[in-house]
Amino acid sequence: MAENEGAAPAPVTRRIRVLLVDDHQVVRRGLRTFLEIQDDIEVVGEASDGAEGVARAEELKPDVVLMDVKMPGMDGVDALRKLRELANPARVLIVTSFTEQRTVVPALRAGAAGYVYKDVDPEALAGAIRSVHAGHVLLQPEVAGALLSQEEANHSQGRGGSLTEREREVLGLIADGRSNREIARALVLSEKTVKTHVSNILMKLDLADRTQAALWAVRHGVAG
Repeated sequence: MAENEGAAPAPVTRRIRVLLVDDHQVVRRGLRTFLEIQDDIEVVGEASDGAEGVARAEELKPDVVLMDVKMPGMDGVDALRKLRELANPARVLIVTSFTEQRTVVPALRAGAAGYVYKDVDPEALAGAIRSVHAGHVLLQPEVAGALLSQEEANHSQGRGGSLTEREREVLGLIADGRSNREIARALVLSEKTVKTHVSNILMKLDLADRTQAALWAVRHGVAG
């Protein structure tokens, strides 16, 4: 009998399903060309504006949406808001230029999991897609500062006292960009327990998502 006969087949890792939303066909083609050579990433569709992007996201159920901000008709921020209204679970990674940095703040407030610049290194782009898919928040210092300078970032300042010590630990790890699985390992908890803590944190602080939680943590000194 052959040595490997009867051995269990190696587990097949599901590829990350990505939707490209950009009004420039050349940009979409370039992104698709690079991403399709990644073993763990699959481009499942494209859209040329925000409205089409929302429709395609509902149809294709991607894991990650790579979304331009400035597009004719419905732009990236409005598309993000619509996806949130529809409770679409896709993680959205905003693509912007440095000169459009001010547009990143409303995009993050609308639910983006992070952003990359249009001149990002291709390997860094693939890494960013993997990171947001894993539950991380991609937030660079200059944008965090812009967000925290907004009056809206202070709306829940007095509510931190209602968090338990464990919830503050979880919040600090969220601010460090840890996924639920990584938080569970760090605190020796089950993922289900971590999810419960995250839900309680968002409810107590009146926040919409992990991005806002991470910003709150930085603003109020909870981050590590």
